[in-house]
This record gives sequence, structure tokens and C-alpha cells, in this order.
Amino acid sequence: MNNVIKVSTSCQIGCVRSNNEDMILVNGKFIRNDSYSTSLPYDDKKNCRMVFAVADGMGGHQAGEVASEQVLIDFNYFINDMPSGLTICEFDEAIIRWLDSINRKIHLMGINTPEQSDMGTTAVALVFYENRKYWLNCVDSSLYLYRNGALSQITVDHSLNTLVGEKKHSNIITNCIGAGCTTSYIDIYDFTQDVMPGDVLLLCSDGLNDMISDEAISSVIQNGGDATMLCNAAIEAGGRDNVSVLLLNL
Repeated sequence: MNNVIKVSTSCQIGCVRSNNEDMILVNGKFIRNDSYSTSLPYDDKKNCRMVFAVADGMGGHQAGEVASEQVLIDFNYFINDMPSGLTICEFDEAIIRWLDSINRKIHLMGINTPEQSDMGTTAVALVFYENRKYWLNCVDSSLYLYRNGALSQITVDHSLNTLVGEKKHSNIITNCIGAGCTTSYIDIYDFTQDVMPGDVLLLCSDGLNDMISDEAISSVIQNGGDATMLCNAAIEAGGRDNVSVLLLNL
């Protein structure tokens, strides 16, 4: 498949929070408190490599924004420095080693800088590595697939809500990058055969899907809306959290 991927992103503070702890990564470009759109050529018959991610930081004294930024910077370098020719299993093993490494780095930053103690972040990502496409998820930022008028969440949130099925627990997470978590885990999935031209992939922080329904999200996408329109919809609904949206039109 040789085509152009259209990318639309927006990362906004919302109506309640005093600072923005979210960050978006688009193939080497970092977005916070801004919107950004671009088109990227992609040929899956060549050794193309692309990385897209959303991170939702947490921690007092603005530490959450430090954690989300550090994790995405580190992840971007890691993917671009990854050797060529890895098998699916070798790719998975490399990502798990990265998670262990970045966990230690965030933990040490907290020890060395007390105001960053226990900072942490979520991360949801898409990696196009050579002729394969992978999604990765740690915690409760989300990846959705929009196809033929239907929106479905691909990732599973690492939250108490998921475990017990009660929405009232949606803000209690069971996993984290950093924040003193020594047993972090990450979902890694090769979904090369599951996507097709015309699909729309949506990565978002929970500031979007906690504020507006899947039906509302689907309606915006169906009517040609971009990431900024989705962020604005969440803000108009109350904007209780930072909100970040990354849309890829394949």
C-alpha cells in the first residue's frame, strides 16, 4: 500500500485544570496546548518507520507534564534507533525492555527531584515498523477504529472500571508508567491485517471519552470533523480534564 496518511491533532488544557499534563507525539513532533495537521507519505513495501502516541501525565507540582514529555521523547528516540529486521516477537521483547528502562528513569527523576516524586503517565501508541503496524497501550488512554460509520475501541483500559464494570471507578487505574509502579505492563498487538485504506484511527486521552459519548465522537468523524472539533466538543461538555486527540486517516 502506497498512500498518504492524513494526521490531525489537538492537545488542550480544558476548563478546570491549571496546567496541561497531556502530550502528543507525531513522528518526531511534540504537541501540547496546540493543534497540528499534516500529511505523511507511507509505503508499506519499504522500510518505513513512523510513531504516533498520546500520553496523559499525572502527579502534583506539574510533575505529570514532565512525565508525559519524558516518556514520549524517550519513546520517539527508541523507535527510531530500533534495529531493522526485528521479528514480531523481537519487537515485543524490545518494547518490554523499553518499558522497564523508562520506568526506572522516571522513578530516578522523582528521587532526584522531590517535587516530581511519584509522577507518572499513561501512553497509547501506534508504531509503523517496516511493513508491520503495531498498537501499544499502557493504562487508560485509548485507541479507537472508525470504519464504515462504526466506532469501536481497540484497547482495553487498565482501570478498576474495566475490572469491575462500574463507571464510578473510571479514575482509578491499575497500571502506570512511573508513579512508583514496579510491575508496569504494556499491551502490544500486531494489527497489520486488521486495518485497511479508508479507516480512521483515533488516539485520545480520557479527557475526550470521559466527557462525550462514543456516539458523539463517531458523529464528528462521520461529518468530516478533525481533532480540534473533537477537543472542542469535550470542552463544551465541561472539559473537566486535559483533552488530547490524534486522528489518522489511512
